[in-house]
Amino acid sequence: MIVILAEKPSVAREIATLVGAKTKKDGFIEGNGYCVTWAIGHLVSLAMPEDYGFQGFKREALPILPRSYLLLPRKIKKANKYTSDPGALKQLKVIDKLFKTCSEIIVATDAGREGELIFRYIYQYLNCDKPFKRLWISSLTEKAIKEGLQNLKEGSAFDGLFRAGHSRSRADWLVGINASQALTVSMNDSVYSLGRVQTPTLSLICKRYLENTSFKKKLYYQIELVHQKEGILFKSLSTDKWKDKQKAEQALKLIEKQSEVKIQKVETKTIREESPLLFDLTSLQKRANELFGFSADETLSIAQSLYEKKFITYPRTSSKYIPEDLWAEVPSLLKVLSDDNRYSNLLLKLKMTRLNKKIVNDVKVTDHHGLLTTDRLPSAINAKEESIYHLIAQRVWESVFEPCVKMQTEVTLNVLDYEFSFKSSSIVELRWREIRKELSNTDEVVIDLPDLQQGDNLKIKEVKTLEKSTRPKALYTESTLLSAMENASKEVEDKALQSIIKDVGIGTAATRASIIETLLKRDYITRKAKSLVPTEKGLKVYEIVKDKLISDVLLTAKWESAFKDIEENKTNMEDFHRQIEDYTTEITNELLAIKQNNNADHLSCPKCKQHTLQLREKVVKCLYTDCNWVLFREVCGVKLSIDDITDLMQQSKTKLLKGLTSKAGKKFDTYLILKEDCTTGFEFKNK
Repeated sequence: MIVILAEKPSVAREIATLVGAKTKKDGFIEGNGYCVTWAIGHLVSLAMPEDYGFQGFKREALPILPRSYLLLPRKIKKANKYTSDPGALKQLKVIDKLFKTCSEIIVATDAGREGELIFRYIYQYLNCDKPFKRLWISSLTEKAIKEGLQNLKEGSAFDGLFRAGHSRSRADWLVGINASQALTVSMNDSVYSLGRVQTPTLSLICKRYLENTSFKKKLYYQIELVHQKEGILFKSLSTDKWKDKQKAEQALKLIEKQSEVKIQKVETKTIREESPLLFDLTSLQKRANELFGFSADETLSIAQSLYEKKFITYPRTSSKYIPEDLWAEVPSLLKVLSDDNRYSNLLLKLKMTRLNKKIVNDVKVTDHHGLLTTDRLPSAINAKEESIYHLIAQRVWESVFEPCVKMQTEVTLNVLDYEFSFKSSSIVELRWREIRKELSNTDEVVIDLPDLQQGDNLKIKEVKTLEKSTRPKALYTESTLLSAMENASKEVEDKALQSIIKDVGIGTAATRASIIETLLKRDYITRKAKSLVPTEKGLKVYEIVKDKLISDVLLTAKWESAFKDIEENKTNMEDFHRQIEDYTTEITNELLAIKQNNNADHLSCPKCKQHTLQLREKVVKCLYTDCNWVLFREVCGVKLSIDDITDLMQQSKTKLLKGLTSKAGKKFDTYLILKEDCTTGFEFKNK
């Protein structure tokens, strides 16, 4: 009997149908010599500190560096304690029984680093030694699964993938557990969460936010000329940018007396605008965020659903290319797409013998190729799935069309030794942009210019001064943050170093969405319109750790490269792990050395009047255990500031608090007062 282990029940059902397994049992499907079962994600993971005997957050226990790593069934939180997930335990028993009675295992978890890790952790936890082979496919269509089952790969061929996954898992454990506990112990006012990728990403957001909000704009002035020739209106702009408005107006008065400018230079060149490559996951997430406002996590979830419904190929890819042997299938994919009326006339415009082959590159295909549609047109999908599907389909069409041909003209003008210029671009042959023209409104405007020759004079129809200002770098959106994470080297100010670490990113295509979601769940960042901005808590964490190693974007980016080297057996996994342990020890000591500043040590407890107060994230409390006086910082939806707390303790009354929300949902303003029994109450202005 052969056991096939899928990652999800839905995938298991598809495979079971194809191998002839039809009898449904509790936790698996049986038949025709096969038992098809499933993992339901990470059933087994690295044990938590308490499983090694480290209870609570204790300074003397840090750093926690296990000699060997325990694997335990997935845990869930119940009543502030973590206990084994009953569902995980039940499914593990099913898998264990099947593994013990089978002759061979076929691994059918997702074909990637995480999918491999899911299987190997289960395999190791169950102490299994049965031989296994790998089903490695990039889509869940019937054809792909059948071909994959006929061409199973040796399980050992993916040892490198497991080593990379295991190294990443251990590194995240060491850094996350130790850094979080060390900062929590040092601050002693709240529970903090830090992480190997999470904290550098928070640093990117906070740094950009502080640059943006502290930016002081500077005004400058340019002069704009309006011209008309052959009935066509167009504008030119001064190359000078005056900081002094008076000087700009002086120049304006001189130019106003002139009726013409002289054409100094006309440069026209033909530009070939290459068609875009296929989407990888990150570029799909960026585009979906720009067009539809979808979060990175939402886009991944939608793409995963389309993959499981067999309408697109594997979405967690970091490649924009396809291998040579897949190129022959592209024409048939386009024919399938042309059955959709929105693409029906594109085959006529696309000469099949002249397909653009730029997406073919065996070297640049990673674990999976770029995103493609499959041989099935979608049916019964919701509006969001339709948006993502057609975004991918449109990109498939664009990628195989020839480059767009543009004519670009740059004109330089001169009047009274003041230089003006303008650029225009007109499209000669749309080619790949034919798709954008028909399927979206993002096609660029075509500008037709009159005949302009060097040495000619051009009439001035109108002159005016434009007031402009310098602008800060925009706040991060999910799209621009994904770009920053993908191209972390660009965040390094040293240009020489930038070139050395070019194309190095933090996180992977498959994990960046979850990092952003983690920061949102931790209340470190929030969404404001389309932007991602730090919360008060997020800024507090950033200020504490911004100069610490834990925030180093460059170091984290280098580790992503190290995981790839481990996968390709260029770096020894254990040597790398020792480096991570050294790093963990260093950051733990850095964080433990932080001196707590709770900004409330000048305040005495109003109840016992003997001990100072401690300011925490959610409460202010007396340090004396026999007293234990507590004040909750949030009052009817408004958080008390340090000044509010000081006023309350020293004057028994705060300044007027505005915008509180009653239980009925109504807004009100009030003073918070400290009563004689050390409880608090409201005092309203009109009373």
